[in-house]
Amino acid sequence: MENYPFHCASHNTHSPNYLELLVFLSKIIHMKAIGLALFLCVSLTGMVHAQKKSKVMVMEIKAEIDPRMLRYVTLALEHADATQADYVIIDMDTYGGILTDAKEIVDLIMGYKKPIWVFVHSNAASAGALISIACDSIYMSPGASIGAATVVEGAGGEAAPDKYQSYMRSIMRATAEENGRDPRIAEGMVDEKVVIDSVKQAGKVITFTTTEAIANGYCEAKVESIEEILERNHVAPYELERFKLGPAERIIAFFLNPFISGLLILVIIGGIYFELQTPGVGFPLFAALIALVLYLVPYYLNGLAEYWEILALFAGITLIVLELFVIPGFGVAGVLGIGLTIMSLVLIMLNNDFFNFDFVPLGDIVVALFATVGGMSGGALLLFFGGAKLMNTGAFRKIALHDTQNTKEGYTANFNAEPMEGKKGTAFTILRPSGKVMIDGSLYDAFTRGEYVEKGDPIEVIAVEGSTLRVKKA
Repeated sequence: MENYPFHCASHNTHSPNYLELLVFLSKIIHMKAIGLALFLCVSLTGMVHAQKKSKVMVMEIKAEIDPRMLRYVTLALEHADATQADYVIIDMDTYGGILTDAKEIVDLIMGYKKPIWVFVHSNAASAGALISIACDSIYMSPGASIGAATVVEGAGGEAAPDKYQSYMRSIMRATAEENGRDPRIAEGMVDEKVVIDSVKQAGKVITFTTTEAIANGYCEAKVESIEEILERNHVAPYELERFKLGPAERIIAFFLNPFISGLLILVIIGGIYFELQTPGVGFPLFAALIALVLYLVPYYLNGLAEYWEILALFAGITLIVLELFVIPGFGVAGVLGIGLTIMSLVLIMLNNDFFNFDFVPLGDIVVALFATVGGMSGGALLLFFGGAKLMNTGAFRKIALHDTQNTKEGYTANFNAEPMEGKKGTAFTILRPSGKVMIDGSLYDAFTRGEYVEKGDPIEVIAVEGSTLRVKKA
């Protein structure tokens, strides 16, 4: 008992102090309980983390790179951010598209904080190659290809001027450098003059197969599916979501088609014309307003329609209306209004920077011109050849008045108690061509056939139209 650690404080003996023993044992039990609790917490936490699924969002780039695709990618990344996706995978199969839209997509990808991988399902050509290089990792299926990023013009496929090629080369180099890939190879995908030993000879641009891309650092691995990509990166378990546009966004994308834009322009012109033919009906004007909204909103949401372009359109329409109803004849205001309207309709469809068309393909300009002029010409032809037939249809008769209401049958729109034709008076205001006249001490609304009449000039009534007098200078 001499080595027993507990002893009585009041006696010089080695008899044990049972109180201290109990305290010591309780401390041991308490520490073991804490350890057990900590162990259980760690175990439970590990189990929770083990059961948590990684969120993977897949978006598709399987069409031309244009404003519609740019908006799709923008909305997809916003959705991935909102749902806190851990990984984003691009399912790629495209031959390219508009350079400026591709550059904006690249900026979105490079600025995204979570990993973005691309699965080149078949083709990643031109702008598609640029977007692929911007991703953190590139995976390709057997038989896929990447490269051929020379900028071309229109449907003919002719190489664009060197200023476009230079811009594309600089973007490709910078994007490749940022993601640790050989910038010379990226440049060789654009410029046929670049020579790289054992990779590329002069006279051709680089287009890699899957195996060649792996050998040159432009592909991480050959895979058969997105699921294989996740397996290679040890992402498990996971929850996979394919991003799809909502109904409203699909409608917006539909109305961005130049052919549809041309039809909307036709409806706008036709609606305004038929409203002028049958004032007060309302339906043609309502159709024109709806067509105008459907024309403007999609282009505005996709960043094509600028404020000044929309204002120019309304200014052009206003000048045309003023020319028709206020200013006599058809002169400068009418011509300027038509020109301003056509110009604004075309510019709204193009991705220009305040008349800077450096990076707007010539083909896009031609398509926009054809859509606008075709829509306006088609509207004019429809009105010329089909206007009379439309007015005689049963549906149009239901909303328009076709019977003649003769004064002999008791109908009258004249609020004057006595005949006014031939009466003379003076212009109470300037008539240009409408205004007010004074006849026998009474004021009347009046208009001329286009001539100006100064205030105080003598006038003569030549006809009564409703409650308005048609007059001429006496």
